[in-house]
Amino acid sequence: MADSIVPDTQHRGLVAVLPASIRNYALLARFDRPIGWWLLFWPCAWGLLLAGGQGRWDLLLWLLLGSIAMRGAGCVYNDIVDADLDRQVARTASRPVASGAVSKKAAWTWLICLCLLGLIVLLQLRWQAQLVALGSVALVAAYPFMKRITWWPQAWLGLVFSWGALVGWVELRSDFLPALAALYAGTLCWVVGYDTIYALQDREDDALVGIRSSALRLGGKVRAGVTGFYGAAIASWGVAFWLLRADWLALASLIPIAVHLVWQVISLETDDGANALARFRSNRFAGLLMALACWVVGNAGNS
Repeated sequence: MADSIVPDTQHRGLVAVLPASIRNYALLARFDRPIGWWLLFWPCAWGLLLAGGQGRWDLLLWLLLGSIAMRGAGCVYNDIVDADLDRQVARTASRPVASGAVSKKAAWTWLICLCLLGLIVLLQLRWQAQLVALGSVALVAAYPFMKRITWWPQAWLGLVFSWGALVGWVELRSDFLPALAALYAGTLCWVVGYDTIYALQDREDDALVGIRSSALRLGGKVRAGVTGFYGAAIASWGVAFWLLRADWLALASLIPIAVHLVWQVISLETDDGANALARFRSNRFAGLLMALACWVVGNAGNS
């Protein structure tokens, strides 16, 4: 049983009660690690809330369901493409496709099922937001190959995981696009920062296998690099808020998330995988703090 659960599974108790045949598919879609879908969902919520969707709980729930389904689909696709590489990295060798617990044919079938669930969510959006959402497909498809050709696959992940901000915003409005662009740019920087922290877990194995990452590229300057990306995120979000509501109090709403990101950097131990994983996962709380800021600014800016 222990061998069938990957090392960074977050909810071992819930996974353990599942029948083995179902458990493998849950692990394949990373249902045992909800941090991924939270990180995909929060930018969706930010775009929606900053655009003035404070009362649209129905949309928030649909976007959450879509984030769960599409994050799962992305993970399945990633594992199919990366099976050979995953077998060579200690943390990923026990993943279902890499270990042979799930065949690639079965994984493709599971991928299609998750995409169909995502399609149901897509149909709840207005056509403009549907087109924006579909625009991410090529980015998602290319992502697994980025670690083979660039030292900055985290930047490509930033393009993908920030896309929800565009979808959430366009679902409600199509104006104030400079503010939306600044929100997206800041979110991209945030993703690069937290995924660089996540990549610290695999630096030794990645170097041996030939996988590239920002954590390897930055070398001994990881802390400085993450600080720069987080700083750029706060600055870009500040621009987005100011363009929507030119009020110093709007900028003050960013103080809580700025303090949290500073804590991440200060407390980060770059040679401790468990510490890096904990700091990475704390971005679920960072996402909530940013959502509250978007709630405040979006409500005032659109009133």
